[in-house]
Formats: sequence, structure tokens, C-alpha cells
Amino acid sequence: MKRAFVLAALAAGVVASSSLAGEITGQYVEARTCDVYTGPCFANADTGLTGRHAVMAWKIDKGAMGQVQLDGLTVVAVIAAGDTLGTKQIRAGKAVVIVDDKATAAQKEALVALVRKQAGELVENIISVRSAPVDLMICPCDGHGCAKVQAGDAKVETRCIDVQHDKACGNEIAFYPPLSRNVSAKPAVTTEHSFQGKGFDETWQDSERRGAYVGTFTIR
Repeated sequence: MKRAFVLAALAAGVVASSSLAGEITGQYVEARTCDVYTGPCFANADTGLTGRHAVMAWKIDKGAMGQVQLDGLTVVAVIAAGDTLGTKQIRAGKAVVIVDDKATAAQKEALVALVRKQAGELVENIISVRSAPVDLMICPCDGHGCAKVQAGDAKVETRCIDVQHDKACGNEIAFYPPLSRNVSAKPAVTTEHSFQGKGFDETWQDSERRGAYVGTFTIR
């Protein structure tokens, strides 16, 4: 009986280890051109007028897509949506994916697959996949909201939200959830959010908006 219990425990441990081995974990940053930390009245006023653009970035700490190891690589999706992000998308949008230039051909393909898995309908129409130096850094701070992303022509910098200084109506909440699946993140303020590249019929530059998320992701 004791031997059977030990074997069962070992088998459970193997299953648990296999599950953990199948995880992809890392850091996540997003910025968009509308407030995500806001009051319902402000959010409703923005709907249809702003908030169609975003930069989403994933840095893989550990994990693989299939048999392709992705440790240490970063990938960014630049989004030009048809409608305000966080609302039902009626008009078709576009996306540009910027892949870490350290990635091999197989890793590049796997990173694009990761973006599709995480961002869903927002990246159904990828018009371009580019390689560039990509850096994502989440800075240690008390509010866990300071980050920097540089990926070719896309750039994001954030700072922590100051609940007094950044208050507009006093009813602020994390009104829009993160755009990516499988994310645990806190709202932050964008001190810079820009895309100055080609691919869309537009570029953008935005700042001092409560429109960012900084955190982590886990894909199982």
C-alpha cells in the first residue's frame, strides 16, 4: 500500500512538472491612445472618437511554442484598430508585428504565433512582420508601473499612476482590461507612446495618458 502511494505521488509530480514545462512566462507592457484607468463617463465620451491605436509587447522569460525555445526574446504588435480598443470591433483593423532581431527563422515564426494566440482578433490582419532590435524593461518601483519598450519605430515609456495627481473625476477604475489574454497587470501612465513607421496610413504620438498596462503573462 505504501509503495502504491509513493508511485502515485511520483506520477502526480511528473504530471505537474510537465504542466509547468509547457508554460510560457514573461513580462507584458501595452499602451493605447485612450485612458484605461478612467471613470465610466469619460470612457463613454471617448468611444468612437479615440483609442484605436496601441502597442503591445511581450518579453519571454522562459518557455517554448511547440519545440521552439523562446527564452529572452521579445515581440511587439502595433495595432491600428477599426474601432476604440476595448469595445466591439466592427470595422477591420491592421497590425504590424516587430520581432526581436536575435530570433532565428523558427523563433520568428513562433513569436508571431504567440502574438496571434495572445491578441486574437486584433491581429487577424497582420500586414507586415519586421525584425528589429527590441528591448522591454520593467523598472523596479513601488507602484510596479514603470516600463520602457523600444522596438524599431515603436516606443513606449510609462510611469506609475499617482492617485491624487492623475485623478480626473474621482471615480477612476481599471475600466478597460488589458488587450492581451493571460495577463496580470496594473494600469500606468504613458509618458511616451508613439509609432512613426510605415505600414499604416498614419502614425501617432501620445503622452501623459492613463492608457497603459504593465505586468506579466503566463500561457499554459
